[in-house]
Amino acid sequence: MKQQVLKVHPQDNVLVALTDLKAGQTVNYQGVDYVLVDDIDAKHKFYMTDMNAGDEVSMYGTLVGKVQFTVRAGSVMNTDNLKHAAAPYEFRPYHYSWQAPDVSKFEGRTFNGYHRSDGKVGTANYWLFIPTVFCENRNLDVIREALHNELGYAVTEKYKSYTHQLVEAFQNGVDISTLDAPLSFEGVRHNRPFKNIDGIKFLNHQGGCGGIRQDAAVLSKLLAAYADHPNVAGVTVLSLGCQNLQVQDFTKDLKERNPNFDKPLFIFEQQQSQSEENMIALAIKKTFEGLVEANKIERQPAPLSKMNVGVKCGGSDGFSGISANPAVGYCSDLLVGLGATVLLAEFPELCGAEQDLIDRTKDEAAAKKFISLMGAYSQAAENAGSGFHMNPSPGNIKDGLITDAIKSNGAAKKGGTSPVEDVLDYTEPSTKHGLNLVCTPGNDVEATTGKAASGATLILFTTGLGTPTGNPVCPVIKVSTNNALTKRMGDIIDINTGPVIEGEKTIEEMGEDILEYCIKAASGEVIPKSVLLNQDDFIPWKRGVSL
Repeated sequence: MKQQVLKVHPQDNVLVALTDLKAGQTVNYQGVDYVLVDDIDAKHKFYMTDMNAGDEVSMYGTLVGKVQFTVRAGSVMNTDNLKHAAAPYEFRPYHYSWQAPDVSKFEGRTFNGYHRSDGKVGTANYWLFIPTVFCENRNLDVIREALHNELGYAVTEKYKSYTHQLVEAFQNGVDISTLDAPLSFEGVRHNRPFKNIDGIKFLNHQGGCGGIRQDAAVLSKLLAAYADHPNVAGVTVLSLGCQNLQVQDFTKDLKERNPNFDKPLFIFEQQQSQSEENMIALAIKKTFEGLVEANKIERQPAPLSKMNVGVKCGGSDGFSGISANPAVGYCSDLLVGLGATVLLAEFPELCGAEQDLIDRTKDEAAAKKFISLMGAYSQAAENAGSGFHMNPSPGNIKDGLITDAIKSNGAAKKGGTSPVEDVLDYTEPSTKHGLNLVCTPGNDVEATTGKAASGATLILFTTGLGTPTGNPVCPVIKVSTNNALTKRMGDIIDINTGPVIEGEKTIEEMGEDILEYCIKAASGEVIPKSVLLNQDDFIPWKRGVSL
């Protein structure tokens, strides 16, 4: 029989509703009866005891808020009676002890990836177009339309066909309300001449000029990171010529990141070209030649230790920290136990979980770097009149994430329980196997953009409300927290952890299922929905205040 409520941690003083509960209903948990004062919707919490103003509320075994006025046991937790609070944190010498989970089921397993000359292994083989400045976005759009349509990478054919039907119906006086919209992926990924090229990707952005020079400098390092990404086979760069981000800045950052960079790199500068038409035609021709060579690269077996997996949550709900995030966290521990790399980012969504992460950080310098980055980020938000406490969105709150500390402690579960091997600032590459912390905003696209820059070749993205977010070079795997979302938005969901909520699977069983999917996705055996949709979201972080 499915449980009605759950206590996440023995020290907690709230219970989570796993199903809708009614005011006046008596709920029994571990031999104690609770009479509900309010309706408690699934995903929301209620207080286990009478509480007074100033009393601390604990969830995940840590402080997540303070009560604002007297509430009775059985009352719903909401934004009126609870405000964000998080425990202070400090550096403490490393004494953490960790036992890796049993990985015998996965030992000796491989995935079929694309091996690069620097020893890294990609999960995909993409050609990448980079503009050094927003002035070139239109030219990239023209090239995208030409190459995607002719080489079989476009996913809009069904919508073009549907639009054509609408035009014909309109011209013939037919009631267009009778024409159904296309509903399937049929026809996608057909007729591709380059069988070993998984896609042609375009990093349109709004930077490279204007703003401040530091913005251009950060963007340059970000673009260099994408050019050097293991999933990228070759790069075409379009430059205007007069912008802040000069081509030589980009190539300098690229060489600093990888002194032995040897992928095909074609650079075109519009102010030095004979005409726009000539530049675009030449860019297409040279890229086509590059694609011919890149297509010769084939997938080959690689040990699971070569995997680099980013973990992310977005459109989170009250089940995120109970089903999907802990399941992904167990998968993270399995990966670390196998010698792979895991990237946990979203610093505004680690608020309240800092001490646990600091205590798990092996290197003192790395721990202090994390403290410094978190402190500076938090202070910048407060200086702008905001703060980490303002991170939860209206959708988060509506579905049970009342304070940032609740959201953050649930979000941190994605990283598992292993020691922290390194702490990376934005765009810094991951060089150590194991769990790495990466400084990014919590914003879905800015965070996934940053994880890919640090080397993630797959991203596990949990969601309770549903989000289509993807990435141009790093396949994003969507993990649902509940059955209802999977049923409603199955076109974007890859894995469902709803069985955890229903009591049908354990966190450990679900974590193993997630790793099995990752191995298949890394081998090209399954294609995540975000990839099928060409959901290529890319937003550089200017290092301003973004939560």
